[in-house]
Amino acid sequence: MVHIFCQNGYKLALDSESGAVHILSDIAYSILEKFPDGLPSSFDDVPEFEGFSKEDTKEAYEELCQLRDDGALFSEPVITKPLKYTPGVSPIKSMCLHISHDCNMRCRYCFADGGDYKRARGLMSYECGCRAIDFLLEKSKGIKNLELDFFGGEPLLNFDVVKKLVAYGREKEKEYGKNIRFTITTNGVLLDDESIAFINEHMSNAVLSIDGRREVNDYMRPLANGSGTYDKILPLYKKLTKDRTMDWYVRGTYTRRNLDFVNDVLCLADEGFANISVEPVVLPDESEFAIRREDLPTIYAEYDKLAEEMIKREKEGRGFTFFHFMIDLDAGPCVYKRTKGCGCGSEYVAVTPKGDIYPCHQFVEHTEMKLGNIFDDTFNGEIASEFAECNILTNEKCKECWARYFCGGGCCANNYNFHKDIKEPYEIACDLEKKRVECAIAIKAALADIEE
Repeated sequence: MVHIFCQNGYKLALDSESGAVHILSDIAYSILEKFPDGLPSSFDDVPEFEGFSKEDTKEAYEELCQLRDDGALFSEPVITKPLKYTPGVSPIKSMCLHISHDCNMRCRYCFADGGDYKRARGLMSYECGCRAIDFLLEKSKGIKNLELDFFGGEPLLNFDVVKKLVAYGREKEKEYGKNIRFTITTNGVLLDDESIAFINEHMSNAVLSIDGRREVNDYMRPLANGSGTYDKILPLYKKLTKDRTMDWYVRGTYTRRNLDFVNDVLCLADEGFANISVEPVVLPDESEFAIRREDLPTIYAEYDKLAEEMIKREKEGRGFTFFHFMIDLDAGPCVYKRTKGCGCGSEYVAVTPKGDIYPCHQFVEHTEMKLGNIFDDTFNGEIASEFAECNILTNEKCKECWARYFCGGGCCANNYNFHKDIKEPYEIACDLEKKRVECAIAIKAALADIEE
């Protein structure tokens, strides 16, 4: 499958199966536009195109045929049969540890209902955390490098247990001959010198929540008492990231209330943050903050604007990364990873303060999706199998999508929340992903021009 498109002044073609990207001349674009499903076998079947000579058309046609013959255009499927998953045998390699089902903030769009996930507020015990780490180590058969994310609510409400569990994990990983990559997601309010030093020493990635402009952030992300957080967390984030040597990014959410979210991205960039993610909210249609289909043209225009600005700033030597524009066209994820996305429910699980196991952090409100409990050593293989089999090779809609290898079938939680079916894509997310991929490819093309 070949996807041709125009983005940021470039005419581009993406060969979905090989991942090859081509910057096209006007005549090459016209030929592919005329023959989207495959080039004709003979130049005699190529019509004349207004404004182009026969010689130029033939030259472009022959170049396209050469790309096809080299496997970089209209290439054959990389994989045709779904990969097998065997419950109890296939490994779990990452975990979201709900160290806190409580939060000191009351974000208006919070999917966790203020941090408690519609349950009693509470913190994970050290014993529960240890059992969760043991579960990850025992279930990660054949996998050496593991990941464990401290999540909430707000993890720093339970900071003492976080510190103890990192120490426990370091001891246990030696016993099992594995490496645990610890990460943390925080709203920043409780950061201080001690926690910043600990995070910078022990957390391989730190996700720092902030929504951009002060007025946007303080309206959407107030404290429990209603006061704003921007002026408190901004200097703390700058302090944490100033000399940090491991991964980090500031992470915001845009809603229907700030569809001009590029201003929030650039606000963060102008404050000196080089690693930025501002992502669309996912809420039921009846929410006042929900993204709706009629908002898409406005959002597309914002992504266009952001791509243009990122290219401009890169040329000026003050570039920054934007999470949803970060794609690797040279050495990206393996085929298996590209067919499945995050692997929730089979390779990735979440554990609550009571030890309950769920497919991911966004399923914790859905008790019908509970996989088991670490204290009674249960794990529902049937549900895990259902998640494992949810991929671009089993989803009929994904099979026909040119962007399928970039999203792996999308977010199962979003699919379930909107359709009660993890295999039924959430259409707005699909449309936004396609636009972001187009922008990301155009940025790559522009940067390649800069290097030349």
